Amino acid sequence: MISLDHCRLMAAYNAEMNRRIYAAADRLTEAQRRENRGAFFGSIHATLNHLVWGDTTWMARFAGWDAPKVGIPGSIALHDEWAALKAIRAETDARIEAWASTIDPAWLAGTLSWFSGAMQRDVTRPTWVLVTHFFNHQTHHRGQAHAMITAAGEKTGDTDLPFILPFD
Repeated sequence: MISLDHCRLMAAYNAEMNRRIYAAADRLTEAQRRENRGAFFGSIHATLNHLVWGDTTWMARFAGWDAPKVGIPGSIALHDEWAALKAIRAETDARIEAWASTIDPAWLAGTLSWFSGAMQRDVTRPTWVLVTHFFNHQTHHRGQAHAMITAAGEKTGDTDLPFILPFD
């Protein structure tokens, strides 16, 4: 099982990497961010939209946030305007970090049940497995965005967790 410290570390890493990814993507043109680059969700903009959607969907299950009104197919167009997407990303990261600071060990050791729209059935899984998936999902799709951004000629700086967060 994962620890509370792991959850807090991953929330901080997620926020810092999103700051780096968005800063690099911000230096691209709108057309470069929207160009279909052959990734799973096509473009940088669509992939970053899906990430916000995924984070919000999981946080609706974990912490009672409002769930997105669209499913996976609509996740790529959740926020059409770049400025709005950047703002919601920063807000979402702050809320995830705040949530991670309040996780209860008993909750993390429990189970979570929900109706999965993707699977079209009720699902129950250990909460710690779902939180692990939550952070892994972020890293997975952010890696896709990173590859597209670097292919477009921008740099995000270091991405290695032990070297970008302060450990004193």
